[in-house]
Amino acid sequence: MKMIQHEVTFHQVSQDETGQRIDNFLMTKLKGVPKSLVYRIVRKGEVRVNKKRIKPDYKLQPDDTIRIPPVKLSERPELPSAKLEQVQALADAIIYEDDHLMVVNKPSGIAVHGGSGLKFGLIEALRALRPNDKNLELVHRLDRDTSGLLMVAKKRSVLKALHEQLREKSVNKQYLALVRGQWQKGCRQVEAPLQKNTLQSGERMVRVNAEGKPSLTRFRIQQRYQQATLVEASPVTGRTHQIRVHALHAGHPIA
Repeated sequence: MKMIQHEVTFHQVSQDETGQRIDNFLMTKLKGVPKSLVYRIVRKGEVRVNKKRIKPDYKLQPDDTIRIPPVKLSERPELPSAKLEQVQALADAIIYEDDHLMVVNKPSGIAVHGGSGLKFGLIEALRALRPNDKNLELVHRLDRDTSGLLMVAKKRSVLKALHEQLREKSVNKQYLALVRGQWQKGCRQVEAPLQKNTLQSGERMVRVNAEGKPSLTRFRIQQRYQQATLVEASPVTGRTHQIRVHALHAGHPIA
Protein backbone atom coordinates (compact mmCIF):
# COMPACT_ATOMS: atom_id res chain seq x y z
CA MET A 1 0.00 0.00 0.00
CA LYS A 2 1.26 3.47 -0.82
CA MET A 3 0.23 6.54 1.12
CA ILE A 4 -0.89 9.57 -0.86
CA GLN A 5 -1.96 11.44 2.27
CA HIS A 6 -0.01 10.24 5.33
CA GLU A 7 -1.99 11.88 8.11
CA VAL A 8 -5.01 14.03 8.80
CA THR A 9 -4.41 17.56 7.53
CA PHE A 10 -6.46 20.72 7.66
CA HIS A 11 -6.64 23.14 4.76
CA GLN A 12 -8.04 26.66 4.91
CA VAL A 13 -9.76 27.73 1.71
CA SER A 14 -8.20 30.74 0.01
CA GLN A 15 -9.98 33.36 -2.07
CA ASP A 16 -8.54 31.71 -5.17
CA GLU A 17 -10.21 28.40 -4.25
CA THR A 18 -13.60 29.87 -3.36
CA GLY A 19 -16.51 28.50 -5.37
CA GLN A 20 -14.78 25.26 -6.34
CA ARG A 21 -16.65 22.00 -5.70
CA ILE A 22 -15.18 19.92 -2.88
CA ASP A 23 -14.85 16.82 -5.12
CA ASN A 24 -12.90 18.78 -7.75
CA PHE A 25 -10.73 20.33 -5.03
CA LEU A 26 -9.89 16.89 -3.61
CA MET A 27 -9.06 15.45 -7.04
CA THR A 28 -6.58 18.28 -7.53
CA LYS A 29 -5.21 18.09 -3.98
CA LEU A 30 -4.90 14.29 -3.92
CA LYS A 31 -3.17 13.74 -7.26
CA GLY A 32 -3.56 10.20 -8.54
CA VAL A 33 -6.49 9.27 -6.28
CA PRO A 34 -9.36 7.65 -8.24
CA LYS A 35 -12.63 9.54 -8.42
CA SER A 36 -14.43 6.61 -6.77
CA LEU A 37 -12.17 6.89 -3.69
CA VAL A 38 -12.74 10.64 -3.46
CA TYR A 39 -16.51 10.10 -3.42
CA ARG A 40 -16.13 7.31 -0.86
CA ILE A 41 -14.22 9.39 1.70
CA VAL A 42 -16.68 12.26 1.26
CA ARG A 43 -19.71 9.97 1.58
CA LYS A 44 -18.32 8.31 4.73
CA GLY A 45 -17.77 11.69 6.38
CA GLU A 46 -13.99 11.34 6.49
CA VAL A 47 -13.76 14.67 4.69
CA ARG A 48 -15.35 17.47 6.68
CA VAL A 49 -15.75 21.19 6.19
CA ASN A 50 -15.90 23.30 9.34
CA LYS A 51 -16.32 20.02 11.29
CA LYS A 52 -19.48 19.14 9.34
CA ARG A 53 -20.25 16.45 6.77
CA ILE A 54 -20.73 17.71 3.24
CA LYS A 55 -21.87 16.39 -0.15
CA PRO A 56 -19.57 16.03 -3.19
CA ASP A 57 -21.13 19.09 -4.87
CA TYR A 58 -20.51 21.40 -1.89
CA LYS A 59 -19.05 24.74 -3.06
CA LEU A 60 -16.08 25.98 -1.03
CA GLN A 61 -16.54 29.26 0.82
CA PRO A 62 -13.86 31.76 1.94
CA ASP A 63 -11.97 30.61 5.05
CA ASP A 64 -13.65 27.17 5.13
CA THR A 65 -11.52 24.66 7.01
CA ILE A 66 -11.31 21.29 5.24
CA ARG A 67 -10.37 18.12 7.08
CA ILE A 68 -8.52 15.76 4.71
CA PRO A 69 -8.04 12.18 6.00
CA PRO A 70 -5.11 9.83 5.36
CA VAL A 71 -5.50 8.22 1.92
CA LYS A 72 -4.02 4.86 0.92
CA LEU A 73 -3.63 3.47 -2.57
CA SER A 74 -2.64 -0.09 -3.37
CA GLU A 75 -0.74 1.27 -6.35
CA ARG A 76 0.06 4.82 -7.35
CA PRO A 77 -1.47 5.48 -10.78
CA GLU A 78 0.85 6.80 -13.44
CA LEU A 79 0.11 9.01 -16.40
CA PRO A 80 -0.41 7.06 -19.62
CA SER A 81 2.39 6.89 -22.15
CA ALA A 82 2.31 9.80 -24.57
CA LYS A 83 3.06 7.24 -27.30
CA LEU A 84 -0.29 5.46 -26.92
CA GLU A 85 -2.47 5.86 -30.00
CA GLN A 86 -5.47 7.02 -27.95
CA VAL A 87 -3.33 9.66 -26.22
CA GLN A 88 -1.72 10.88 -29.44
CA ALA A 89 -5.15 11.21 -31.07
CA LEU A 90 -6.06 13.87 -28.52
CA ALA A 91 -3.31 16.13 -29.87
CA ASP A 92 -5.34 16.47 -33.07
CA ALA A 93 -8.51 17.02 -31.04
CA ILE A 94 -7.24 20.34 -29.62
CA ILE A 95 -9.12 22.86 -31.76
CA TYR A 96 -8.12 26.05 -29.90
CA GLU A 97 -5.30 27.00 -27.56
CA ASP A 98 -3.72 30.12 -26.10
CA ASP A 99 -1.67 30.92 -23.00
CA HIS A 100 -4.73 30.58 -20.76
CA LEU A 101 -6.76 27.60 -21.92
CA MET A 102 -7.30 24.97 -24.56
CA VAL A 103 -10.52 23.66 -26.10
CA VAL A 104 -10.62 19.95 -26.89
CA ASN A 105 -13.12 18.19 -29.14
CA LYS A 106 -13.68 15.22 -26.83
CA PRO A 107 -14.55 12.03 -28.71
CA SER A 108 -17.29 9.71 -27.51
CA GLY A 109 -16.09 6.78 -25.43
CA ILE A 110 -13.38 8.49 -23.39
CA ALA A 111 -14.04 9.62 -19.82
CA VAL A 112 -12.82 13.03 -18.70
CA HIS A 113 -11.21 11.46 -15.59
CA GLY A 114 -9.57 8.14 -14.82
CA GLY A 115 -10.84 5.98 -11.95
CA SER A 116 -13.75 3.58 -11.47
CA GLY A 117 -11.87 0.89 -13.40
CA LEU A 118 -10.45 3.27 -16.02
CA LYS A 119 -6.67 3.57 -16.20
CA PHE A 120 -6.83 7.12 -17.49
CA GLY A 121 -9.16 9.74 -18.87
CA LEU A 122 -8.85 12.80 -21.07
CA ILE A 123 -7.21 15.03 -18.46
CA GLU A 124 -4.54 12.44 -17.64
CA ALA A 125 -3.86 11.97 -21.36
CA LEU A 126 -3.45 15.72 -21.85
CA ARG A 127 -1.05 15.92 -18.91
CA ALA A 128 0.99 13.13 -20.50
CA LEU A 129 1.04 15.01 -23.80
CA ARG A 130 1.96 18.30 -22.12
CA PRO A 131 4.31 17.50 -19.22
CA ASN A 132 5.48 21.13 -19.09
CA ASP A 133 1.95 22.42 -18.49
CA LYS A 134 1.79 21.78 -14.75
CA ASN A 135 -1.66 23.22 -14.06
CA LEU A 136 -3.98 21.60 -16.59
CA GLU A 137 -7.45 21.29 -15.04
CA LEU A 138 -10.90 20.54 -16.42
CA VAL A 139 -13.21 23.56 -16.43
CA HIS A 140 -16.30 21.36 -16.78
CA ARG A 141 -17.19 17.78 -17.67
CA LEU A 142 -18.91 15.76 -20.36
CA ASP A 143 -20.32 12.26 -20.01
CA ARG A 144 -18.09 9.43 -21.20
CA ASP A 145 -20.41 8.62 -24.11
CA THR A 146 -20.85 12.28 -25.08
CA SER A 147 -18.70 14.00 -27.68
CA GLY A 148 -18.26 17.75 -27.67
CA LEU A 149 -16.10 20.73 -26.81
CA LEU A 150 -14.36 20.65 -23.45
CA MET A 151 -12.50 23.59 -21.91
CA VAL A 152 -9.23 22.89 -20.08
CA ALA A 153 -7.66 25.70 -18.05
CA LYS A 154 -3.89 26.14 -18.10
CA LYS A 155 -3.78 28.50 -15.13
CA ARG A 156 -5.49 28.42 -11.74
CA SER A 157 -6.71 32.02 -12.17
CA VAL A 158 -8.38 31.10 -15.47
CA LEU A 159 -10.02 28.05 -13.90
CA LYS A 160 -11.48 30.21 -11.13
CA ALA A 161 -12.74 32.89 -13.55
CA LEU A 162 -14.45 30.35 -15.82
CA HIS A 163 -15.98 28.52 -12.84
CA GLU A 164 -17.41 31.84 -11.67
CA GLN A 165 -18.96 32.50 -15.09
CA LEU A 166 -20.48 29.01 -15.14
CA ARG A 167 -21.78 29.43 -11.60
CA GLU A 168 -23.40 32.77 -12.45
CA LYS A 169 -24.86 31.26 -15.65
CA SER A 170 -23.27 33.94 -17.83
CA VAL A 171 -22.12 31.24 -20.28
CA ASN A 172 -24.57 30.05 -22.93
CA LYS A 173 -24.31 26.31 -23.52
CA GLN A 174 -25.87 24.69 -26.58
CA TYR A 175 -25.60 21.07 -27.66
CA LEU A 176 -26.61 19.11 -30.74
CA ALA A 177 -28.19 15.75 -29.94
CA LEU A 178 -29.43 13.02 -32.26
CA VAL A 179 -32.46 11.43 -30.61
CA ARG A 180 -34.58 8.48 -31.60
CA GLY A 181 -37.98 9.00 -33.19
CA GLN A 182 -39.77 12.12 -34.41
CA TRP A 183 -39.54 14.93 -31.87
CA GLN A 184 -42.94 16.55 -31.32
CA LYS A 185 -43.32 20.03 -32.82
CA GLY A 186 -45.02 21.39 -29.71
CA CYS A 187 -42.35 20.13 -27.29
CA ARG A 188 -40.02 23.11 -26.96
CA GLN A 189 -38.85 22.47 -23.42
CA VAL A 190 -38.75 19.76 -20.79
CA GLU A 191 -39.13 20.83 -17.18
CA ALA A 192 -38.75 17.86 -14.83
CA PRO A 193 -36.93 17.62 -11.46
CA LEU A 194 -33.81 15.45 -11.46
CA GLN A 195 -32.46 13.42 -8.57
CA LYS A 196 -28.89 12.15 -8.49
CA ASN A 197 -27.66 9.08 -6.65
CA THR A 198 -23.98 8.16 -6.36
CA LEU A 199 -23.21 4.44 -6.43
CA GLN A 200 -20.37 2.87 -4.44
CA SER A 201 -18.32 2.75 -7.64
CA GLY A 202 -18.55 6.53 -7.88
CA GLU A 203 -20.88 6.36 -10.90
CA ARG A 204 -23.73 8.85 -10.76
CA MET A 205 -27.25 7.75 -11.66
CA VAL A 206 -29.79 10.45 -12.49
CA ARG A 207 -33.56 10.01 -12.78
CA VAL A 208 -36.66 12.19 -13.00
CA ASN A 209 -38.05 12.33 -9.48
CA ALA A 210 -40.52 14.69 -7.81
CA GLU A 211 -38.08 15.07 -4.91
CA GLY A 212 -35.22 16.08 -7.21
CA LYS A 213 -33.85 19.52 -8.07
CA PRO A 214 -35.78 21.77 -10.49
CA SER A 215 -34.40 21.25 -14.00
CA LEU A 216 -35.20 22.83 -17.36
CA THR A 217 -33.91 22.09 -20.87
CA ARG A 218 -35.03 23.88 -24.02
CA PHE A 219 -35.09 21.95 -27.30
CA ARG A 220 -35.25 23.13 -30.91
CA ILE A 221 -35.58 20.86 -33.93
CA GLN A 222 -32.69 21.18 -36.40
CA GLN A 223 -33.24 18.30 -38.82
CA ARG A 224 -35.62 15.39 -39.18
CA TYR A 225 -34.62 11.93 -40.40
CA GLN A 226 -36.63 8.80 -41.05
CA GLN A 227 -36.16 7.35 -37.57
CA ALA A 228 -34.43 10.14 -35.67
CA THR A 229 -34.36 13.89 -35.04
CA LEU A 230 -31.41 16.23 -34.65
CA VAL A 231 -32.23 18.74 -31.90
CA GLU A 232 -30.43 21.67 -30.34
CA ALA A 233 -30.54 21.34 -26.56
CA SER A 234 -29.99 24.32 -24.25
CA PRO A 235 -29.82 23.42 -20.55
CA VAL A 236 -31.12 26.31 -18.46
CA THR A 237 -30.09 24.51 -15.28
CA GLY A 238 -26.88 22.50 -15.07
CA ARG A 239 -27.74 19.11 -13.61
CA THR A 240 -25.69 15.97 -14.18
CA HIS A 241 -26.79 14.05 -17.33
CA GLN A 242 -29.59 16.62 -17.73
CA ILE A 243 -30.01 16.59 -21.52
CA ARG A 244 -29.78 12.80 -21.72
CA VAL A 245 -32.39 12.25 -18.99
CA HIS A 246 -34.75 14.99 -20.20
CA ALA A 247 -34.67 13.66 -23.77
CA LEU A 248 -35.49 10.18 -22.46
CA HIS A 249 -38.29 11.65 -20.33
CA ALA A 250 -39.74 13.24 -23.49
CA GLY A 251 -39.79 9.80 -25.10
CA HIS A 252 -36.73 10.31 -27.30
CA PRO A 253 -33.55 8.69 -25.92
CA ILE A 254 -30.19 9.72 -27.34
CA ALA A 255 -29.58 7.65 -30.47
